[in-house]
Formats: sequence, C-alpha cells, structure tokens
Amino acid sequence: MRVLLSAESVVGDLRHYFGIDLPPDVAAFTGSRFEHLAGGGDRPEVANRFTAEDLVAVQTLSVTVPASVALDILEGPLGARLSGLLRVIPRDIDMVDADADVVADGSPADQAWHLLRGQPDVGWVIAGKLLARKRPRLLPVYDRVVRCAVGRPSSFWLALHTALREDDAALHRQLFDLRQAAGLPETVSALRVCDVAVWMSHRAVGHVCP
Repeated sequence: MRVLLSAESVVGDLRHYFGIDLPPDVAAFTGSRFEHLAGGGDRPEVANRFTAEDLVAVQTLSVTVPASVALDILEGPLGARLSGLLRVIPRDIDMVDADADVVADGSPADQAWHLLRGQPDVGWVIAGKLLARKRPRLLPVYDRVVRCAVGRPSSFWLALHTALREDDAALHRQLFDLRQAAGLPETVSALRVCDVAVWMSHRAVGHVCP
C-alpha cells in the first residue's frame, strides 16, 4: 500500500480528483462531493440514520441504491435496523485508533454491511460506500478498482486496519502528509485519501479490473 502511495503522481491525482486549482476546462470528479454533500453523513444530527442526502452522495461514486431499498432505508424497517447498528458504531474515531474488534467480523459495522449487502441488487460495493458515508473516518470506500489494485484480503477492513497501525502508524501519517501536500481540507479523512490515491493511480495505468 505504501508503495502505491509513493508514486510521483499521487499529489496531482488528489488535486485533480478534488478540484484543487484546476483550469476552467477541467472538472473535478463528482466523488469529490461524497463526504461534503450537505455537511457530511456523520454530522451529529444525522450520524445514526440514513438520509436522502446519503443516497445522493453515493451516486457521486457511480452507484445507485435501488428505489425499493432506498425507500426501506428512509422509511421502513431496514432503516430502523441500520439506525440501531449505527448507534453503536463509533462516529468520531479514525480507523487507526480503533480497536480491531470495531471492524472485525460480527461487529456492528460488519452486521450493517451484511444487512445492506443482503438487500436486492445491493452488493458489497454499494454497502461499503453507504457505510463509508456515515463513518468516513472509520470505514473505507472500497470498490472493484481498489480491490484490483491491492488484492483480495479475506477482510479488507482488518487488512487496512493492520496496515495503518504498522511501524508506529507510518501509513496513517503518510496519508495525512499527502492530504496536506495536495491542499485538501481536513474534512477529507485519511481513509478517503487512501481510496482516491489508489483508485486514481490504478485507473490511470489502464488496468481492466474484473
């Protein structure tokens, strides 16, 4: 992971993605609005429930929650079950500082992921992006491009948690250094810096990801 983040293009990729000092004819990626739309999905007044804004936010990452599932999340029993799980998933902690059991199999976060993944036409990518919107400091965005770049660990959350804490949190510090070098706001989490940097780099080299 640290090798992927050491490429010369990473800072430029981050600035392009988030629209930092772009020329007028170059647009930022829509995903640059994912964590910032309507003040963020983890702001205290909405942190423990999904809102329509969250469903729009994941669309900026090129996925759409099916309408029937979206209605259940907003108005039905699925939303109530998810809210119950969100209440016990920490909101104000970075993954690097969390105990491993917070993201381990069987944890409330894992239960919420499985609950979402089990809905019709909601796979692991959409489930993960929905949860990353609600807990951007704790749970990463993870899609097929990133999986293609980093391989297929049995648990990406646990593998990333371990990587962030190794060598006295060297990777975590590297991500914050990249955020500062790119001029990104502090509201962009270390996890999001990691996701965008890896995604942009792997996408740029033309890999065809299954």
